[in-house]
Amino acid sequence: MTVRAFFQTAKVETVKPPYDTIYLKILYPAQMSGRHTENNLGIVPADRQKAPFPVVIFFNGFNCEAHIYQWLAVKLVERGLVVLTFNWVAEDFPGVVNMTPGVDITTCKPGIYGTVPTSSALPTLLAKLEQLQAEGILAGMLDLERVILGGHSAGGRVAIENANPVFFPQVAASFAYAGHSMGGTIMGYEPGTILPLPDSLPMLLIGGTRDGVIANSSDRYGITSGDATTSITRTFQEAIAGGRNDSYLVFLEGANHFIIADPFDFTTGRAFIDFSTTQTPEALRLLTADIIGLFIDAHVRHQTKAFHELNRLLNDSNPLIQSWQTK
Repeated sequence: MTVRAFFQTAKVETVKPPYDTIYLKILYPAQMSGRHTENNLGIVPADRQKAPFPVVIFFNGFNCEAHIYQWLAVKLVERGLVVLTFNWVAEDFPGVVNMTPGVDITTCKPGIYGTVPTSSALPTLLAKLEQLQAEGILAGMLDLERVILGGHSAGGRVAIENANPVFFPQVAASFAYAGHSMGGTIMGYEPGTILPLPDSLPMLLIGGTRDGVIANSSDRYGITSGDATTSITRTFQEAIAGGRNDSYLVFLEGANHFIIADPFDFTTGRAFIDFSTTQTPEALRLLTADIIGLFIDAHVRHQTKAFHELNRLLNDSNPLIQSWQTK
């Protein structure tokens, strides 16, 4: 499998300059051809034999650049998916400029949450996919009825909150690493509030037992447990009803908040409040990629073999899996 990528930009019409531009990197399965444009410009055609490609839109955590998730994007492209990652510098909070996953803070308030999308980036990204379907390297090769939303940390929350076919009928599933749906007290929620999530599509929540960022952010949600797993566990238990056996909760033994980042960037964000891992980060990343890839193959692409492989992987007494459940 040859994995290639190209770059695009997109304007967010609802945002004022200079913060209205998203920079995208689209990774795709390619087929080397030896053509002039390939050898001189590096433009490699997509592998038509593997089309149409379901698309993963991956939302970064706050102040996390897209390239730290490229290892995961490559693993998913090797399974025959197209993956869209992006960098967007914006002023989500007054006076604070971040690398943002694209969340509209105003939609997260009590009385508004759940009635409109919380993602300020997703409408623009979906429109860009329509453009890519119409022209360019991937023209006619995208499966825009099977878009998967995934993300890390706050980006994971954006993914699972907006996997709602009422707002975005293109979306087929969602996944999050280190994401949960607790309501912040600064937004006006009572301490310990778990906000409901859309509940009609497959969803995968993955967390780490050594997530220091979640543990050390408990005060944001009015809880004092300082626990790495409670907020994700309660999200799975309380935010969705389930009942279809296509929603999963997996905890990785010894994984911290940033094992999904490679290379790890210690210069931005709140990495300094994370705990150290107690297992090999590379092994945890490979396991994470396998779980996400099999989840998509089983519940979006409806591959029976992948469904059995996912269950086998989770039931195989792997020392890197602390616990898992489905509903």
